[in-house]
Amino acid sequence: MTLQPFSSESYSEDVRPAAWLELLGGFGLAAGQPRGGMPIHATALSRLSSVGVRFGRLAAGPQTIAASPQRADLPLLLVPLDGGAALRTCEEQQILSAGQAVLLPREGDWQITFAREMRILALSVPGDAFLGRKVAPFSLRSPRTFGPDGLAGILTRTLQASADTLDRLPDGEWESLARSLAEWLLSLVTEAAATSADTSASKAALLQRIYRTIEARLTQEDISVADIARSEGISERYLQKVLGEGGDNFSHYVRERRLQRAWHDLANPAEAAVPISDVAYRYGFADSAHFSRLFRERFGMPPREFRRRESEIHAVAPAASGQRGWPQEALAQLRARQGKPGQSKPGQSPSAARRHAGPPVDSPADEPSRHHLAAHAGSVHWGYFSRSLAPVMAIGSGDVVTVETLTQHASDDPERMIAGDAGAESVFHWTATEKSVERRGAGPLDASIYGRGAGEGFGVHICTGPIAVRGAQPGDVLEVRILDIAPRPSQNPAFRGRVFGSSVAAWWGYHYSEFLTEPKPRETVTIYEIVADAEEPYAEAVHAYRWEPQTDPYGVRHQTYDYPGVKVAPGSVTRRIPTLDGIRIPLRLHFGVIAVAPREAELVDSVPPAYFGGNLDNWRLGKDAAVYLPVSVPGALLSIGDPHAAQGDGELSGTAIECSMTGTFRVVLHRKAELAATGMGALLGDLTYPLIETPEEWVLTGFSHPNYLAEFGAHGQSEVYAKSSLDLAMKDAFRKVRRFLMTTKGLTEDEAIALMSAAVDFGITQVVDGNWGVHAIVRKRLFGDGGLDGGR
Repeated sequence: MTLQPFSSESYSEDVRPAAWLELLGGFGLAAGQPRGGMPIHATALSRLSSVGVRFGRLAAGPQTIAASPQRADLPLLLVPLDGGAALRTCEEQQILSAGQAVLLPREGDWQITFAREMRILALSVPGDAFLGRKVAPFSLRSPRTFGPDGLAGILTRTLQASADTLDRLPDGEWESLARSLAEWLLSLVTEAAATSADTSASKAALLQRIYRTIEARLTQEDISVADIARSEGISERYLQKVLGEGGDNFSHYVRERRLQRAWHDLANPAEAAVPISDVAYRYGFADSAHFSRLFRERFGMPPREFRRRESEIHAVAPAASGQRGWPQEALAQLRARQGKPGQSKPGQSPSAARRHAGPPVDSPADEPSRHHLAAHAGSVHWGYFSRSLAPVMAIGSGDVVTVETLTQHASDDPERMIAGDAGAESVFHWTATEKSVERRGAGPLDASIYGRGAGEGFGVHICTGPIAVRGAQPGDVLEVRILDIAPRPSQNPAFRGRVFGSSVAAWWGYHYSEFLTEPKPRETVTIYEIVADAEEPYAEAVHAYRWEPQTDPYGVRHQTYDYPGVKVAPGSVTRRIPTLDGIRIPLRLHFGVIAVAPREAELVDSVPPAYFGGNLDNWRLGKDAAVYLPVSVPGALLSIGDPHAAQGDGELSGTAIECSMTGTFRVVLHRKAELAATGMGALLGDLTYPLIETPEEWVLTGFSHPNYLAEFGAHGQSEVYAKSSLDLAMKDAFRKVRRFLMTTKGLTEDEAIALMSAAVDFGITQVVDGNWGVHAIVRKRLFGDGGLDGGR
């Protein structure tokens, strides 16, 4: 495999900078010290061709990059995917726009600063990537930027299209693409040199054009100096002078290139059936014996013997290997730091280390402050997260807070789940003239895309909060521990005291294109009664119905289940009773959404989960469990919602059994600067993903795209839906578990991989949330962990 994926999720904090610098160095780039340290998240997907052409898409946090001097390579080509980057030289500063091609010298006093996120395409071509063909000694002294037209525009658009399919190209197609990209870059460099005021640069451009013209005519038996000079509009004498300054003369260069081209064809397995005499004639050698003699003098063996040797080499060549573990420099740093103070010893649970390290930072007094956050129109946000939302409550580390949460699916059966409930009625209130919660999603407020309603439904979950945690800063970790969960009973006198929930087999479900029976396609809603006080709590179906088009109070007709909170009008659907008759589904009370605010964007769709938590949809996040979340914005801004009564791994049809619930949580802030002192450093010191803890297990979640907001930029909330896959999610889960075992348990990489195969369970969390998830379950008893700390 020539594919080279990179994710910072593979590396602990101590080795992450070395791994990132090694990646940049492969492109001939160096990084300055990022603002605030190494980017929390970085990803790259690149490929390296057999002749050294390297192309890839890189994404990371704010930083500055500069040249890392290489051998005589062509200038580096970069394409920023977002605007606002600043290109600085000793002479000027220029703001780069998205999609602008930038040609950069391999040496020189330049740097590019990405004040927000760095998202770029990079193309690196070595000078010897042209199968022996000479490349003029270009000396680009300063960066060059290009507009959207001409060759630069074509090349930029080709790079953007290539980046989208880079991981799916067979090796043969990639090699062809790499050769084409190298030729186009060479042409762009030649064009830039030809228009330069620098005499040496323009002469190099002429020399390159001469090389190109000769290359195009190598198959002609009689190539003359006069023909080449005439095609370039120069004299024969001047042509010979230019070639001489390049270290060659015309006849010698032509013979050398013909022999080199023949060498490559004879070494190519695809050309094995072509007679050697035909190869000779192909490159202008009229006499095969003369060709054999010249070939032997140049390469030390006859062409027949050379071809036989090459075929034997190809026959026994090992299969290409893929990514081969951690960079050696990073591994060396990891080994060097093992055993430092403040880390858990191999076999010691982080909970045990915490017990011996004294109280956690900001630990509460014997009686922590207690808070209650009711759900009403003024205390919820619907369908999005935002770093700019004003908190509805502020709490301290160690405080206990009871949070009421409502399911967005209460409108599937309003008489059971909304009627008589003041909080639910407040949130769902919507008439022809008034809508209590206007924004329902991260889309535009003017419903300008689909006309469905404010927010357009790009995000669906009713989230209570956000709750500010005093003192929380980026780099800290928030521990949200679930002390209790209670389903919210109906307040309708006809159903008072009973609890109900809804499950939808919807258009976004994994099943939607796989129906066997008519009508195809269809959406089905099933209403359940939740019996939580039984000896074995369960959910039992009450009725089901197929979705019929609903008209909302503003007059918009919803053909599908496409906008949250549209109440299903009485009599508009045909209820099917009984349904799932005699089946009792065991309860798994949990919260689908526990999130802190992401840092990258102003409004973030609540559906795709990521490093900030969000719509994790893992049923293990129930009573007595905790989730640890990396803090990205001051105050953390904790939000809780999407309560579930039951869910299977996969959440295949689109939803769980969604049921309004009230949860009681203890929220503990772990400050980054003081983690080592609490004994939690090894576990949380560089946490970059949601980590779930249950009494018996550690649960790590892999995503198709761990930070899709950084990887794809402003359009990531749409792109992630189209680009998710279980393969990518599995790779991310593997990387996180490997890192977890190496950094928190002190295992070597080989030990971690052996343990994963023998004792770690990987399962599908969900395939319906835009950013698909695979979870890994690491059982504490493998290491003698004693479970949750009794004092927490």
